[in-house]
Amino acid sequence: MVKGKHVQSEAWFARARKVLPGGVSSPVRAFGAVGGTPPVIRSASGATVVDVDGREYLDFVGSWGPLILGHAHPKIIAAVEAACRRGTSYGAPCPQEIELAEEVVLSYPAIDQVRFVSSGTEAVMSAVRLARGATGRDVVVKFAGCYHGHVDSLLVAAGSGLATFGNPSSAGVPESFVRATRVLPLDDEGAARALFDAEGDAIAAVVIEPVPANNGLLIQRQEFLATLRELCDRAGALLIFDEVITGFRLGAGGAAAHYGIRPDIATFGKVIGGGMPVGAFGASREIMSRLAPEGDVYQAGTLSGNPVAMTAGLTTLRTLHKEDGWRRLEALGVHLEQTLAPVLAESPVPATLCRLGSMFWIAWLADGPPRSAAELDAEADRFYAKIFHALLEQGVALAPSAFEIAFLSLAHTRADIDRLALALRNALARAAG
Repeated sequence: MVKGKHVQSEAWFARARKVLPGGVSSPVRAFGAVGGTPPVIRSASGATVVDVDGREYLDFVGSWGPLILGHAHPKIIAAVEAACRRGTSYGAPCPQEIELAEEVVLSYPAIDQVRFVSSGTEAVMSAVRLARGATGRDVVVKFAGCYHGHVDSLLVAAGSGLATFGNPSSAGVPESFVRATRVLPLDDEGAARALFDAEGDAIAAVVIEPVPANNGLLIQRQEFLATLRELCDRAGALLIFDEVITGFRLGAGGAAAHYGIRPDIATFGKVIGGGMPVGAFGASREIMSRLAPEGDVYQAGTLSGNPVAMTAGLTTLRTLHKEDGWRRLEALGVHLEQTLAPVLAESPVPATLCRLGSMFWIAWLADGPPRSAAELDAEADRFYAKIFHALLEQGVALAPSAFEIAFLSLAHTRADIDRLALALRNALARAAG
């Protein structure tokens, strides 16, 4: 149990607020949706994180997805330490960069080459630029409920129509940046067809999380994604799968292999960095040849292909293959479903467990699982805040937002899932009381 004041965390966070906006380097970490002071983490190992007060938490956040092997995995630590001794950055090609590229190309459908960057946002930004350069068109289509990093032209909120021009959803984004962005609802073939009928010859690309996982876990139908593939083919537009979360988490072939649909461009991050800042985008040799230095689409990065980060990613993927990682994670996911189902059946408000592979999320809805953002309950944060803090007091950490998903890792055990179920049962009982 971790009840009581977190004296050191509160002191550190007070210091943070003086020198970091909101006290954090990424907004959701500030606990704005759930209230309270976030624990300031001192260390982590396996499935556990420890804060500066020495309190331990069973962690299902996993650094928001990258840590598929768990925290401080011995193979990652050893490989990274050895890489650091060889030099932390070269600004030149390195063997690990080439080997990781070979691993990604071998594993993922429909891509021949990849370009490494330092974040998922960079990957999507570059993929959109590449799609516009390859097609000679400007319009990009995205979906309400999908998040693609803080790319200016994709920070767009949907309007009232089925297909809208959208409005900037962040200050500092000029309206001119999003005039070439269209926003569609998820799970709606009719809206997609209508937009392509009206503007198909102007559309450069459709960008989608094939498994939207930044606004709840909105598992899509194969038929919907297949329709997008068909529409892009007919109009000469490119289909971009944002697999920053799902890439190498759902399996070696990501959501593309899961659904049997080949995108034109795919973006990656999180797992391929093994806990280091890494992103990538890939496509056919023909499309990638448009990139500098071969082509006319410019993209560059000082730390892209960093040898330490490449080593962490390469070690992660090789470990997953060698240790039958994805099959083991699926078995844990099945146990999670079986264990949490009876607990959620007793919830004082309707609740549905949504799971795909090692990703899971509790939707506080009567009719679930949802497939579109329109189905989500905007008031869920109020109830979830009580659940979140009750879990945290019992030493179990989920994401500090009702709409952020959770992750299993190879460091988790069936006993850890049983502990989550017991803590959730206690939290729900307290919320009902």
